[in-house]
Amino acid sequence: MRPVHTALAVLVAAVWGFNFVVIEIGLDHFPPLLLSALRFLVAALPAVFFVGAPKVAWRWILGVGLALGIAKFGLLFTGMDAGMPAGLSSLVLQIQAVFTAVLAAVVLRERPGWVRVVGMGVALAGIAVAAVDGGTGGPVLGFVLVVAAAACWGVSNVLTRKAAPPDALNFMVWVCVVPVLPLFGLSLLLEGPERDLAALRSLDWSGLGVIGYVAWVSTVFGFGAWGYLLRRYPASSVAPFSLLVPVFGMSSAALVLGESVSGLRWVAAVLLVGGVALTSPAPARLSGAGSPVVAGASPGPSGSPRTSGAGAPRSA
Repeated sequence: MRPVHTALAVLVAAVWGFNFVVIEIGLDHFPPLLLSALRFLVAALPAVFFVGAPKVAWRWILGVGLALGIAKFGLLFTGMDAGMPAGLSSLVLQIQAVFTAVLAAVVLRERPGWVRVVGMGVALAGIAVAAVDGGTGGPVLGFVLVVAAAACWGVSNVLTRKAAPPDALNFMVWVCVVPVLPLFGLSLLLEGPERDLAALRSLDWSGLGVIGYVAWVSTVFGFGAWGYLLRRYPASSVAPFSLLVPVFGMSSAALVLGESVSGLRWVAAVLLVGGVALTSPAPARLSGAGSPVVAGASPGPSGSPRTSGAGAPRSA
């Protein structure tokens, strides 16, 4: 890769890692489900009017929108609101690669191979270490919710693999449309209209900045730049940069939020990132919502050549 494109790949990983810090700040302004709904609303509008009609069947857009937009992000934001630290969330969420590989083996009959199986074991060992660290320094419920979010991400990855969208940006924007109304409805039901209205009435520049970052910088710029790179280079050259996301997530959370990073957490990070690297040894394409798709032939975000394997971006 040219140096400027290497720098762009690192920048995207930094944007996605810092996104966890922004989410943490946003949860001081909004209830978690309302924040998630606003994220998808602003990401979808006005982009949906410029990307053209959906290029895959609606059942795949609805399926991924429900699994990723409502379940994954609803659980992630709620888990972080329950006290799960931003840096640890950015790390634990990477276990989605294992869930994706297992689901792909069961549903898509894709054999993982012994290297990938070893990678799953290493990544699970990292989660076990992170659980010990989280159990001594954080809420168990928040940890469980983030792991559940990773499992839902795995479901959406397999659905995206089945959909095989020829244009991932188009697919992503339409997927963003699906969760908006359900998340607003769930927020009204579970978080209450009073809390939602209070958050919206007290909206300030900081809150607007949070929404703008998670919707436009992390989603639109992040996936647009990643798609640009995947159009120019093989996925096997681009995908490894996604392993920097938890590194940036943990370091930015420590710098900005003052989160401590224990020795156990560094051990968990090494095991998880190493395990995910083994679980994703071959190239793959960007899914419509920024998720890795395990094994099998699949197009890049804008119809780039089909390749086999895993290793797509992992972000919040």
